[in-house]
Amino acid sequence: MARAPDTLKIERMAVTGEGVATHQGRAVFVSGAFTGEEVRANVIDEGNVLRGELTAVVKPSTARRQNLCELAESCGGCDWQAITESEQRRLKEVLVRSTLERLGGLDVSAFRWLPTVSGDDALGSRRRAVFHVRKKRLALFGRRSHETVEVARCPALTPSLQTLPSALSDALGSILKDVEDVALLDAGGEQSIAILFKAAIKPAHREAADRARRQVNLSGVVLNPASGKGGPELLGKPVLRDGPWRLRADAFAQAQQPLNAELVRAVVAAIESANTNVLELYCGNGNFTLSLAADAKHVVAIEAAGTSLSLGQQAAEEAHAANIRWIQGDAAKTALALAREGERFERLLVDPPRAGSPKIAECARAVDAQRVVYVACDPASLARDAKALLWAGYRIESAQLFDLFPQTHHVETVMSFIRL
Repeated sequence: MARAPDTLKIERMAVTGEGVATHQGRAVFVSGAFTGEEVRANVIDEGNVLRGELTAVVKPSTARRQNLCELAESCGGCDWQAITESEQRRLKEVLVRSTLERLGGLDVSAFRWLPTVSGDDALGSRRRAVFHVRKKRLALFGRRSHETVEVARCPALTPSLQTLPSALSDALGSILKDVEDVALLDAGGEQSIAILFKAAIKPAHREAADRARRQVNLSGVVLNPASGKGGPELLGKPVLRDGPWRLRADAFAQAQQPLNAELVRAVVAAIESANTNVLELYCGNGNFTLSLAADAKHVVAIEAAGTSLSLGQQAAEEAHAANIRWIQGDAAKTALALAREGERFERLLVDPPRAGSPKIAECARAVDAQRVVYVACDPASLARDAKALLWAGYRIESAQLFDLFPQTHHVETVMSFIRL
């Protein structure tokens, strides 16, 4: 006889976006459950952690609502869609603060918390997404799984992209058996894609991709072979314009344009770069770089990804921003090498990937930065790196959340530090 589900009270949210309850003295993580709810779940021991498979919500949160998308229960893309946007923001604020306290040992009352910045659109704002292939159809990963869910229409995407997964599945046809991922991008009123193949690019791939480009009215396509099988090939005009910036589907860009503009303004204001030398680590395509260069004395921008760096350089040339030096390389290694060569920077901006920037404190001291601004997409990495900066002699001035990822547990945090 199957064991009956356990009744659990959700006490808090984990950085993974799951609800956390206590079961037999251990924490159990329940996807799809939220703080204050009473739920029934099948508890599964996965060794180091207990997970609960949600079977019923006994006492729902007052913020719980009907899902906005029919795939929400199975798709892993929008894991917080079952609660209102205001509750999503509240939980994100609680989650970031508690993570900083628990993992970083930070006193979150010792610095200013600026108001959370969010957009007006509950859905329809994401301009970039990566889809996988399932049975020759574009799909997204399921909840906490590498099993995929076919997506015909995704309401989280901008209106121009929403039905593109289905249209591309039809247009690309048989070559999808050779495809790993397809990235979509919408910018400046145009759309482009990037296709990652499992092996080398064949003539049939080029022909089908170019045919699909015309059929679904794409500006351009990037064909990327598997690692070690050659370089990217461009069809049409895959580089899109977003104001002064240049974007490509196979290079990182922030998820939505309006809030990204707010993020850039906030970061530039926080770093106070006027007439200073600025070092920017993980500069990407120059998302912050061009705005920093407008009033800084000199900017050195470092990025490991060659495609992103090239896009930044193109944008800088068109903007006649001659006070930027672009360097391709590992962020920390390059920063420390510059310090050994005697270069110093009054300002340091870091916008790392989810893993954070473990050597940020060493870099900040080495280049003699008086002010550091850290843009974080992961609260746990921020907690670790902020703690290191405090030990290195910096003080937190302020923090601010940017809700660039509505309907999910993800959030961007901008934290400003000043040297004591």
